[in-house]
Amino acid sequence: MRLGAVFPQTEAGTDIDAIADYIQNVESLGFHHILAFDHVLGANATSRANWSGAYQHTDSFYEPLTFYSYAAGITNRLELATGVIILPQRQTALFAKQSATLDLISGGRLRLGIGTGWNQVEYEALGENFHNRGKRSEEQINLLRKLWSQELISFKGKYHTVTDAGLNPLPPRRSIPIWFGGMADPVIERVAKIGDGWLPLGSPDKEKKNKFDLLKKYLEQNSRSMNDIGIEAMISQKNSGSDTDIKKDLLSWAQIGATHISINTMNCGLKFPGEHIKALSNFIKIANGS
Repeated sequence: MRLGAVFPQTEAGTDIDAIADYIQNVESLGFHHILAFDHVLGANATSRANWSGAYQHTDSFYEPLTFYSYAAGITNRLELATGVIILPQRQTALFAKQSATLDLISGGRLRLGIGTGWNQVEYEALGENFHNRGKRSEEQINLLRKLWSQELISFKGKYHTVTDAGLNPLPPRRSIPIWFGGMADPVIERVAKIGDGWLPLGSPDKEKKNKFDLLKKYLEQNSRSMNDIGIEAMISQKNSGSDTDIKKDLLSWAQIGATHISINTMNCGLKFPGEHIKALSNFIKIANGS
């Protein structure tokens, strides 16, 4: 099982020394990766009746690729995972360039969790269509993989055109892993069809077991198996509570097929960075059975 730490974006503040301390402790404690969420804009909830979004303009978010360019320079082996980048609200060729650059300067440590998002406010501001985001994301991934792997490409899709052009430099692996986040059946089907991994949401309950069974079915339909993908679960310190509950969740996720697990220490009233680091240290001890 590969262990990760969710960067507590909404609680990290703007003290760069404190952020560096947190990131370097994630690596020194023995975590395999750090995982960052993505939001470009926060909506003003007070001006929108019945706002139900998880975040608003008072919640801080660092742009993941820019943030990881800094993290890459102060770490040596830590995998840099997004969970998730809202891909359809970004320009595909520009994102290909940015991610290829980050993968290069980090020594091939980037892993892209991508999703389609829920916040129409961001799509509007970024000039992208919210309603066809799922279909566009499939074409985006096809184009990204071509741009990352070939010196020159010509591509004509429904949403993109590239005429005899390419990235330089290319990412060192000529590919960057793409994982999908979400629980909807079309997302799970997309994982089975074109994904390198899946980031399920929630707890390891009966519903998740059913989704894993559905994933296995879709994988078989695409001549693939669970061995062909990774699966990253997330444990919430707030929801799991006690050490016993965390240990139970770790075991349950492992039993149903998770290959990666990240701990989220946000929304627990912890001071950054010290108390978050203490919680991460405790999680590592539980995970390692000590």
